[in-house]
Amino acid sequence: MPQSIRVIVAEDQAMVLGALAALLETEPDISVCDRAANGRQALTSVAKHKPDVLVTDIEMPEMTGLTLAAEVRDRYPQTRVVILTTFARPGYLRRALDAGAKGYLLKDRPAAELADAVRRVHQGLRVVDPDLAAEAWDSGPDPLTERERQILWRAGEGKSSLDIAGELHLSEGTVRNYLSEAISKLRAANRVDAARIARSKGWL
Repeated sequence: MPQSIRVIVAEDQAMVLGALAALLETEPDISVCDRAANGRQALTSVAKHKPDVLVTDIEMPEMTGLTLAAEVRDRYPQTRVVILTTFARPGYLRRALDAGAKGYLLKDRPAAELADAVRRVHQGLRVVDPDLAAEAWDSGPDPLTERERQILWRAGEGKSSLDIAGELHLSEGTVRNYLSEAISKLRAANRVDAARIARSKGWL
């Protein structure tokens, strides 16, 4: 009998985590070797169990699914990552693929598609929600630099330029310059509007 595909599931909502793990466990060729409630816990679990596939949400405490995917790609390349999320945003898909994810599925897809995606990714294939892939193709590239993204995300959380400067060890003037550049690129009215636009596109 072929060896089971070993999977770790990372999801910060306990009920969803339990449901996903239970769903995958019903498959005869898949075994869930661990569950994680946040990104950092998931990375520790990958280091310990060396699974074939990691299924992870994007927005989680401690470490996002996108950061987690990049860490797994760089440190544990034998583990393939599937992003499972509610966010049908082209920017998220592009960033997930850039971070090394091999799969990107939406949570409203039929349950059987998740197990199928795990199998296909394990075989070395890439699995992307078809509707979202078409939308991402048409949406254009992310115009923000990583630093602009870091600053705009904090500004969208309501932090002042002074607070952001302190967190990122920059001068307040430098933070303002980055914000101005981001606002200009997004053709936004102000920093709050820029954060809203970027978030809706999946660029934050």
